[in-house]
Amino acid sequence: MYEQYYGIKAMPFSLAPDTEYFYCHHGHQEALDVLLVALQSGEGFVKITGEVGTGKTMLCRELLNRLGDEYYTCYIPNPYLSPASLRSALAEELGLQMPQASDHELLKATTHRLIEINRSGRKVVLLMDEAQAIPDQTLETLRLLSNIETEKSKLLHIVLFGQPELDEKLAKQSNRQLRQRIVYSYGLKPLDIDRVASYLDHRLRVAGYKGEPLFGPEAVKYIHRASGGIPRLVNILGNKALMLAYGKGDVAIRPEHVKIAIADTEGLQPLSGAHWREQWFSYGIGFGALLVLATAYFIVSRAL
Repeated sequence: MYEQYYGIKAMPFSLAPDTEYFYCHHGHQEALDVLLVALQSGEGFVKITGEVGTGKTMLCRELLNRLGDEYYTCYIPNPYLSPASLRSALAEELGLQMPQASDHELLKATTHRLIEINRSGRKVVLLMDEAQAIPDQTLETLRLLSNIETEKSKLLHIVLFGQPELDEKLAKQSNRQLRQRIVYSYGLKPLDIDRVASYLDHRLRVAGYKGEPLFGPEAVKYIHRASGGIPRLVNILGNKALMLAYGKGDVAIRPEHVKIAIADTEGLQPLSGAHWREQWFSYGIGFGALLVLATAYFIVSRAL
């Protein structure tokens, strides 16, 4: 909607995990380094945890892009599967088509396929996103699959990406054997205020913006406070603030734009009290109305 107005090629704050926008700050770089070192060493499970919206899926996609030809990657984005379904999903990722096979036949074929890939000089890596959703019985199946190995190396390397609930699940006594096999782990943290400012500018630059920073210090402060430094929430607020500024014919993002975006967004703590209400009404228009205004502004500008 506002791309032409800001001189950009795409909307910079899309929620899609587009790795072109991967923001490799200190935390994500450390997590990526842990993953690469762990896979090179080839020992045990690897676990990456983080709150909702901290960029786990983006990190997973970036890892897939970084792994070279020496790796054979399998990706399961939704692991809420029964043990049998997990075995079938892994077999499909390995290129096996055996819909009518028994569990024994499927395991035997999977083992032979893993040996075949290993002999070709490649490591098989299974990446599972949203791992906190894996049922306990399926976790045990995953542990048993990790037992497939030669005398010198494991044939299946497993990376789990999950919310903090994954740690709670693994803390159960029944999952202690799998927990002991996690050799490397990393916890993603929210962005601090300086990184929020850098993150906003980074995504705008990737989208093609070439001017002075659009988000001033005060606007960044409100975005950081309301989002808690969670990148997904930063994206939502950044997008709405741009739409609000566009709808008013402004360029730079001011605190007023951000405050209205905050008030319109679920799951945040909006400013409260008479002072905030006075600011809201003195601004003269709410987010919904400004969105209509922005659309009209866009149509008129295209017509001219």
